[in-house]
Amino acid sequence: MAVSIRVAVDAMGGDHAPGVVVDGALAAARSLDVGISLVGRASAIESALEAFGPWRQAGLQLVEAAGVVGMADAGGASLRRNGTSIRVAAELVARGQADALFSAGHTGATVMACHAELGLLAGVDRPALATTIPTLGAPAVLLDAGANVQCRPQHLLQFAVMGAVYARVAHGVEQPRVGLLSIGEEESKGNELTREAHRLLKGAPIEFIGNIEGREIYSGIADVVVCDGFTGNVVLKTSEGLVDTIEQLLGEELRGTFSSQVGSLLSQRAFRRFRRRVDYSEYGGALLLGVAGLAVVGHGRSSAKAVRNAVALCHRLASDRLLPRLEQGIAAATVSFS
Repeated sequence: MAVSIRVAVDAMGGDHAPGVVVDGALAAARSLDVGISLVGRASAIESALEAFGPWRQAGLQLVEAAGVVGMADAGGASLRRNGTSIRVAAELVARGQADALFSAGHTGATVMACHAELGLLAGVDRPALATTIPTLGAPAVLLDAGANVQCRPQHLLQFAVMGAVYARVAHGVEQPRVGLLSIGEEESKGNELTREAHRLLKGAPIEFIGNIEGREIYSGIADVVVCDGFTGNVVLKTSEGLVDTIEQLLGEELRGTFSSQVGSLLSQRAFRRFRRRVDYSEYGGALLLGVAGLAVVGHGRSSAKAVRNAVALCHRLASDRLLPRLEQGIAAATVSFS
């Protein structure tokens, strides 16, 4: 059966590959109008697929790639080694044989492979990982979430423009409010990077609301939160640890007494709703904005649910023609990206 959108999935990427990855990819193939190319060691992929019953009717393609970039390897391994699964997945997108790719593998290797194979959009100097985060209101976009440890002010400007376009396409926000993450609301606060970025953002064709502090990230005050990749990755990892700790502490308290055990039974539904709102697997992964192709990067611990949702995100962004809209948004900027 012909499909309109095809996603290349790095079947060897992630802490639990290939089993969990092929599980999620197979679920996506069975529930969505999407073609999937599983890239990696074909024998290992077929062996993993056999655990999930008949799969050949799902129309999966297996693309051989003998090389694997391990989670402990250097990011440059995707470029130094021939035929790694993430490099071959990126090549499929570059050649037009896939519309998007997903990998839960080594983030640095994925960024470098996509940069090398896909190139950058006109007007973009650095790609950025844009991740969806929960807030008291609607979901927001945080970028950069880890693609660039060191940034210059013009990079944050580019991230802001791309993040605003992404928020419109992915979350349906007509006029996204963009905040710059800093240590104080006043434009004089922060380091040299944030102070100069603030000056540039004030003149950009976006709804810039100024600096926001860390305590405001999840308040819903901003639809797009902009920062350098080092800061963004620390924010995400801290948030993940906090959620896990809150869940554990809440569970211990609810199990502590008979009355709280009764309350625990009554609160299970609310607890499940809370978990869905803060669970990264609900969003699938972070989009690598700025490369000339669609690439979604998942958490190394991605579950089958996260993989399935990441493929669904790839399908939706390809269907909504995100790349041309990004190009238009960048071209419409009246400030220099040089």
